[in-house]
Amino acid sequence: MASPLVSADWLHQRLDAPDLVVLDGSWYLPAAGRDPEAEYRAAHIPRAVRFDIDRMSDETSGLPHMLPRPEVFASRMRALGVGDGQQIVVYDGMGLFSAPRVWWMLRTFGVRDALVLDGGLPAWVAAGYPTEDGAPAPRERRHFSARLDHGAVADAGDVARALAGGSTQVVDARSAPRFRGEEAEPRPGVRPGHMPGARNLHYASLLRDGHMKSPDALRAVLEAAGVDPERPVLTTCGSGVTAAIISLALETLGHPARSLYDGSWSEWGADQSRPVATGSA
Repeated sequence: MASPLVSADWLHQRLDAPDLVVLDGSWYLPAAGRDPEAEYRAAHIPRAVRFDIDRMSDETSGLPHMLPRPEVFASRMRALGVGDGQQIVVYDGMGLFSAPRVWWMLRTFGVRDALVLDGGLPAWVAAGYPTEDGAPAPRERRHFSARLDHGAVADAGDVARALAGGSTQVVDARSAPRFRGEEAEPRPGVRPGHMPGARNLHYASLLRDGHMKSPDALRAVLEAAGVDPERPVLTTCGSGVTAAIISLALETLGHPARSLYDGSWSEWGADQSRPVATGSA
């Protein structure tokens, strides 16, 4: 299985390919104090198209950036000038943070040739490659077909069955203090803690300087967290963004995750009918 990650050198060599599209999928937590739209206007990879995770998500849901209906996603991709048969490379402004979520969205809607720039915009700039500012020229609309892979998207019921059955590992990408319930959740009404039986694998442990760690290092991190990549994995986090980093890491190892819990802790922790555990167990 080919790696979903590409280097800045790889992208620079192919940047003028007619069927390649680069997406800036930058998104930041509110606490970061960063404005992805302003940063895109200030500097982005030449001809990159801005992919706003929130605007491309289900704006009718009370949960953050949930997947939209396939026809809505298809319409918005067409408006961006992205169509069937194109190779798509996604990056973000932190190196590897939100781009994996965009990659997962694309793959879940049937885009097979979706890749992630390892190291993101910082790696591109560090390599000495140019950026441009402002907004790129409008792109011609293209036909985009969205075919939802229902099996890739887990809901709360799927998570509960996975936890009860034990055959699928539920892996939480949040930090250890949040997982243990030692920190208040950032969203009102969401209880601290984790799903009983879930494993904790902080997404940052998979990264080094904004790049994905080597395959051997990834395997060591997974082993230390008690995660067997050869067994089915369901990923989760706070709101479905950093869970995709675990999914991307598993993909690079040739063991794709079974699914991602789109509602994640924002949904589970707010649902009083769902059990919550605290501590490391």
